[in-house]
Amino acid sequence: MVEGGISKADKTEFTECWRSVWRTPYIMKLAFSAGIGGFLFGYDTGVISGALLYIREDFKEVDRKTWLQETIVSMAVAGAIFGAATGGWLNDKFGRRLSILIADVLFFVGALVMALAPAPWLIILGRIFVGLGVGMASMTAPLYISEASPHKIRGALVSMNGLLITGGQFLSYLINLAFTDVKGTWRWMLGVAGLPAIIQFLLMLALPESPRWLYRKGKVDESRDIISKIYPAEEVENEMMAMKKSVEEEKEIEGSIGSSTFTQIKKAFGNTTCRRALYAGICVQVAQQFVGINTVMYYSPTIMQFAGIASNKTAVALSLITSGLNAIGSIVSMLFVDRYGRRRLMIISMIGIISCLIVLSVVFFQASAHAPAISGTETAHFGNNTCTAYANAPNPASWNCMKCLAKEAECGFCSNTNLYAPGACIAKTDALAGACKAENRVWYTKGCPSKFGFLAVVFLGLYIIVYSPGMGTVPWIVNSEIYPLRFRGVGGGLAAVSNWTSNLIVSLTFLTLTEHLGSSGTFLLFAGFSFLGLIAIFFLVPETKGMQFEEVEKLLQKGYSPFRKNTSSTTTKEVSDHTK
Repeated sequence: MVEGGISKADKTEFTECWRSVWRTPYIMKLAFSAGIGGFLFGYDTGVISGALLYIREDFKEVDRKTWLQETIVSMAVAGAIFGAATGGWLNDKFGRRLSILIADVLFFVGALVMALAPAPWLIILGRIFVGLGVGMASMTAPLYISEASPHKIRGALVSMNGLLITGGQFLSYLINLAFTDVKGTWRWMLGVAGLPAIIQFLLMLALPESPRWLYRKGKVDESRDIISKIYPAEEVENEMMAMKKSVEEEKEIEGSIGSSTFTQIKKAFGNTTCRRALYAGICVQVAQQFVGINTVMYYSPTIMQFAGIASNKTAVALSLITSGLNAIGSIVSMLFVDRYGRRRLMIISMIGIISCLIVLSVVFFQASAHAPAISGTETAHFGNNTCTAYANAPNPASWNCMKCLAKEAECGFCSNTNLYAPGACIAKTDALAGACKAENRVWYTKGCPSKFGFLAVVFLGLYIIVYSPGMGTVPWIVNSEIYPLRFRGVGGGLAAVSNWTSNLIVSLTFLTLTEHLGSSGTFLLFAGFSFLGLIAIFFLVPETKGMQFEEVEKLLQKGYSPFRKNTSSTTTKEVSDHTK
């Protein structure tokens, strides 16, 4: 998932993880139960892409108003921003376990409200509830897993949460496809999310609080009981001592930078090293969103329709490709990020993204330029149902399918029996859509018949292939290791907020952009944003592969330059000299 952090874990760690879980199944019970939150995160962010097609059919107001579609999609993101912000406070005040239980309640209530919604505004309300749950789960699930896992396999188990996010997105597309022919379509798609929320709620009731949180609250004996179930008996005391030292250091850091959020942010930007780290961390998070990834994840079936795929079911089925490739890309990243480095993967990924976006822009331009013309004869075939804008146009002979479907016209295109021949531009009503299909013609309302449509599918797939292993996962890894210890919490929080906010901006404006710039112009705009992101990454983001936290801090303290050699060995020597 594009909004959730994925911790890196090498092959040795995965092997050790398998051994530990086999010896102590309780570890997997803890990790999997909490990881359902990651699954719900992925499912609820992905399911709306297919559900939106059928919501538009049931509510004509939604079909007519682009801003209403964007609001339905993006309110979950808006809720997630607030959920993540309050989730941090809830985690510290009431614990990880209770925060997960609250997130489950929000998921369930949101799913129920959406499934029973009699009007669009109630779908929006349900999406806000779900978004609150997503925001809380995005923070709490990996935190609970990391604190309730043996340190040797922590990265592997937290990585499982990342895989569950992308797995949830992929399953949401499968569920969408499964319900395309079922009465209630989108209600089932959105309502199904309530089931895993109930399962996680029941599982978490039987599980303990995070041992680290308990220790921090002075409940040492309870913390020890849980640690004894996770670690071998001979390691328990060492782990308790390590936890004591870590918690004391954490409290000391809080004392040095203050406990209020405003004070921490002020000190973070006032510190030269942390400020440079924030430039790099926020840069990669904003770039991750402004390459347009969530336009693909949230609107994938709609984009397929822009490319000329008229059938809702076919559009949803083809969207499985993007979601499946995204899940595979997450695994590829975990295998290669420590071999080839974070900076190199991001730069290669950005170059690939820019190339794919430019090609997609060209493909959509060609599809628009070669859209079938409007035939007066074909239009007259449907009687007095001619599109009003077409009938009143000063030069109707110049019209083609794209002009017929433009927002100003608000009409539908009924294809010729020869798909690419001139067709009819008629009023957009359910009755005329049925009449068109009854004659074995294809009814279009979002995109036009195009011989270029398959190229859009191919390059959307390539876009995901180059995005997922690089810009999909690496920004989160960079943000987990680039901040000085005392500013790690506030730095990671600021970067996450910048990611969610950028996500909201992109998801809230995509359809409006396609109306004003066309699909071609919109993808070209994202290519421009991606180019700016590439330049920023090149100049601001150092390579942190194989470097200790202290080495990264020293590198940023000196100031990073892409034209100056910055190696871990050099930095290690400098750290050693500095220590002396």
